[in-house]
Amino acid sequence: MITKNSKALEQLFSNNRSWAEAMIAQDPDFFQRLVSQQAPEYLWIGCADSRVPANDIVNLLPGELFVHRNIANVVVHTDLNCLSVIQFAIDLLKVKHILVVGHYGCSGVHAAMTDKRVGLADNWLRHVKDVHQKHERYLGELIPSPKRHDRLCELNVIEQVVNVCETTIVQDAWARGQDLTVHGWTYRLETGLVNDLGMSISSPEEMNIRYAKSLSRYDAA
Repeated sequence: MITKNSKALEQLFSNNRSWAEAMIAQDPDFFQRLVSQQAPEYLWIGCADSRVPANDIVNLLPGELFVHRNIANVVVHTDLNCLSVIQFAIDLLKVKHILVVGHYGCSGVHAAMTDKRVGLADNWLRHVKDVHQKHERYLGELIPSPKRHDRLCELNVIEQVVNVCETTIVQDAWARGQDLTVHGWTYRLETGLVNDLGMSISSPEEMNIRYAKSLSRYDAA
């Protein structure tokens, strides 16, 4: 019996076959090279939002970007899933850049900002609420809601960059002289463009300087 759900899945298989055929037509050896090589220079830590496809945004092929995604691109020191991805990327793949990428219009950030209950994920979004409380002076009620939302998206990325830098994994990599930089970006759905938040950190000594400079923009705004 063919159901509506099975038809939807069949469309995915059809899409897959078309994509594979197109890739082979463009480059007959593409998949063979992919099998034998994974040497990305970048780890992308981003939001699970379906509108934010990591490889497409930076125009990289499969194999060129190692990816971890969760709701609101949060990095928690007790999240063994995220920490394992970071450790694998740094120690085994030797990535040179970790990109922490949030996006404007993030539903998770909006829920945290407005105290909207979404269910089990409320416990996860508690981390974003912590960012909101920490930087409440930059998120006052006099600021229009869309701008406040954008600002919290940025502040969340800034704090998650700090969280990445403070992991023992990154600290150990820097201690042994490994070439590694952590970056904070935001992505705007309306334009498809990424924004550098100025949080590019290559050593423990840079972290406080970059952090203070990134926050200073909100004092001036």
